[in-house]
Amino acid sequence: MIPSSRYNTRMTHTHTVRLTTKGEGDIRDLTPEVARAAEASGIQNGIAAVFVVGSTAAVTTIEFEPGLVEDLGRTLEQLAPRDAHHAHEARWHDDNGHSHIRASIIGPTVCVPVANGSLALGTWQQVVLCEFDTRPRERTVIVQVVGD
Repeated sequence: MIPSSRYNTRMTHTHTVRLTTKGEGDIRDLTPEVARAAEASGIQNGIAAVFVVGSTAAVTTIEFEPGLVEDLGRTLEQLAPRDAHHAHEARWHDDNGHSHIRASIIGPTVCVPVANGSLALGTWQQVVLCEFDTRPRERTVIVQVVGD
């Protein structure tokens, strides 16, 4: 009997995106970069995992249009107000406790299926980076495509 691992055609492709954000409230459309990474991987069917390095930014999907971007910001302000007391700020004498909370609520990763070599996103669905820190930041986003 031949071990099944001999027939494993699974591949992994890693792509890095670097960008500078404007600081709190900056939301960037990563869809073109993620789509390029999926295409460059040569993977036909699998998953594209998109991960932001850092604890004050997040990655999600959204209909990337100004009204919804504004709505998201307003909702996060209600959930984690900037001017509330944050123990993190008292401990470290900084101003971004709410940034950490907002990033934790949304999360650092989103996974998108890759089908027939393309991202399986809806018509109005984009992959976005949400910056929550109170100052501009250099961000690294890792796109890892795994599949056959």
